[in-house]
Amino acid sequence: MAGDAGSIPELDQKKYDSGEQVKIICLGDSAVGKSKLMERFLMDEYRPQQLSTYALTLYKHTATVGNKTVAIDFWDTAGQERFQSMHPSYYHKAHACIMVFDVQRKITYKNLANWYKELREFRPEIPCCVVANKIDADLKVTQRSFNFGKKQGIPFYFVSAADGTNVVKMFREMITRAVEYKQNPSDFMDEVLQELENFDLEEKEDPEADEVGLKTESPELE
Repeated sequence: MAGDAGSIPELDQKKYDSGEQVKIICLGDSAVGKSKLMERFLMDEYRPQQLSTYALTLYKHTATVGNKTVAIDFWDTAGQERFQSMHPSYYHKAHACIMVFDVQRKITYKNLANWYKELREFRPEIPCCVVANKIDADLKVTQRSFNFGKKQGIPFYFVSAADGTNVVKMFREMITRAVEYKQNPSDFMDEVLQELENFDLEEKEDPEADEVGLKTESPELE
């Protein structure tokens, strides 16, 4: 059952700097089954939090990877994808990405290239996978060759949110890859964005500095 948006605290992405917090994002066209995949995987845990202010839905999950307990936030687009582009904050601090298309709609497969291009602009190195959803509608589709994943060197999964085929396997493997990436990050964009955050913090912590500067320059303005 969806949470009350009014009861949800402000979205603070700094929590993803913690070793126990992981962020996994989902990408893909509208109606490819992203939310249904979440529902199938989480089952009894399925309590999405809809953050209308940010046009996204969060799904929370706790997993054990190795000997470590990890809190995972799955981010879903909540309608933003209809604009064929996501806000940069959607990608910020993400540790893995699940890209979904509908095997019954060829255009959703073609659009993967656009989603992948945008993803790599913001998160050049995070692990990613391609998910072919709704195979239950026609199992013969699993005999077809979808080369996008192979071309990009990323894992490919045939799944069904309806009957559960490969859903748990895909999510568990992506959780493991997200945790591994977080332990050994390699995104230059992480460093750039962190520097910008630190710069903003320094400015906020020293508001009087601007006032002093203005007072110093004011005689020259007269």
